[in-house]
This record gives sequence, structure tokens and C-alpha cells, in this order.
Amino acid sequence: MWTSNDIPDLTGKIAIVTGANTGIGYEVAKALHDKGASVTVAARDIEKSVSAIERITTETGKAGGLEIGLLNLASLDEVKRFADNFSETHRHLDILVNNAGVMIPPASKTDQGFELQFGVNFLGHFALTAHLFPLLQAAGNARVVILSSGAATLASGVDFGNLKIEKSYDPWREYAISKLADILFTYEMDRRMKASNSPILSVAAHPGVTRTDLQRHIDSEVLPGMFAQYEVVMEPWQGALPSLFAATDSSIRGGEFIGPDGPNEYAGYPALSKHSTPAMNDQDLARQLWDYAEMVTGTKFIF
Repeated sequence: MWTSNDIPDLTGKIAIVTGANTGIGYEVAKALHDKGASVTVAARDIEKSVSAIERITTETGKAGGLEIGLLNLASLDEVKRFADNFSETHRHLDILVNNAGVMIPPASKTDQGFELQFGVNFLGHFALTAHLFPLLQAAGNARVVILSSGAATLASGVDFGNLKIEKSYDPWREYAISKLADILFTYEMDRRMKASNSPILSVAAHPGVTRTDLQRHIDSEVLPGMFAQYEVVMEPWQGALPSLFAATDSSIRGGEFIGPDGPNEYAGYPALSKHSTPAMNDQDLARQLWDYAEMVTGTKFIF
């Protein structure tokens, strides 16, 4: 049973955790800091980030360093601004946890006009990773952890003609597509890393069924009934363990998908996920998505 106590000493490591002001991201940032890493709490709300840092310091003491980074993943311009500012003050990046996300909001778009879930959960993180890629390369054995979801198994593909809500909007469908995109991104990056003999590891994780602010768009009268169907609904500290395992465990080789080890991967402790669908393993689709993302974000990975 792997827990945060199994994380190795991270003194001297530099980490970024997106969406680290609350929920799973907060627990990931706290655990990395507790093991000695210098962690940037990247979020779009400065006040909440300050509060998160104060809580982490109170709960863990003076283990690693803590910084605040203003990051709005719904704006590609602001993603670049965050990356540029970070690059001015840091020479390398050891751990990038692409954790932030949005789930089933009312029909909404990013600043560039993309459906919000696809834009934030996938495109924003794709652009962020690309902008920070030189720092990841400078670190040597860096890791990129991308938070997906069991919902990725519900998507059979990506409709490139509806990524700006040109046709219709179904919140659950779009959420599943965004999380499928995260898996495709993870696996394609891993293939490209290995082909270029890069030591950077690309890993996906999912938190199972965890109670967090991510569910804020689900009606408060509906949510208890949804949770009632599960024997266990995890708290954020446990839902964070797959991401922490992916970010730090020595067994990781890249290209894995980590989730809870319980029935249906709803709850438990970190293990290799058994979630797999033809769409998740479609290499042609992954390449098409990668090329599309580079084109629309104006970024490029130089391996």
C-alpha cells in the first residue's frame, strides 16, 4: 500500500502543480513540499493561492520552498506569460503536474474560443508543457504528470469539427473527450520522448472517485445521490496518491496510467490502471491531436 510516506527525498527539486490551491492539486503540492521540493502553486486566483501556501506551511513546516504562480489555463496568452515568468527565475523544472481542470460547466469557451473543458484540461496544459519543455530538458530526469479520468473510457474519439461548440454541447461528452485527449497527449509524448532518447518521463494518473471542488457544477441536490452509488468516496489526500506516485516513484518508466487499485478503480491506492480503450491507444488519433494542438496553440516541442 503506497502512500505519501513512500515519496523519496526531493530536496533541490523544482515542481509546478497547476490548480494547487484546492483539492487534489493542493494535496500534491503539500506532499511534494513536505519532501523538500520547491513548489510553485499555480492557479488563477492569487488570494486562494496565498491561503493555500499558508495552510501548507502550517501543516508541513519549512520543508521545501513555496511560490505563487498566476496561471489562467483558459487563456493561451496567459499560459505563455506564466511560463515566461517562471523561465526567467528558474533554470530547470523537475516535476510538472498538470492537475487543474474543469468538469461539466455550462457551455463556455476559452479566450481563444475553444470549448472550456477541452481548452483548459488539454490545450492549456499542452501549451504550458511545450513552453516549459526547455526547462524540463535542462533538469534531465524530469517528469510530466497529466491528470486524466476514468471518464476517458467513455469517449470514442475526438470530433475536431466541434472543439469550439460548432455543432452541439454535451457537458459530460466534452468532459470525457478532454480526458481522452489528456491520455492521448501522455502516450504520444512518451513515444516521442523514447524515440529521441529523452530521459523525461510522461505519465498519466486518475484519482478515482474523490470529493473535490471539481464537482462544483453538479447540482447540490444531485451530487449526494451520485456519490451514494459508490462504496467509498475518497478524500483529496487519497485521490492525490496516483499523481504523487506518477511524479515520484522509482518504478515509473514513462507511458503508464496510474489509478487506484480498488474495484473499478473507484478507490484505493496507486497501481497501474487497467483502463484501456481503442481510442486511448489510437496512435494515428494521438498524432493528429498533437499536430492540431501545436497548430492552434502556436507551440512546438523541440526534442
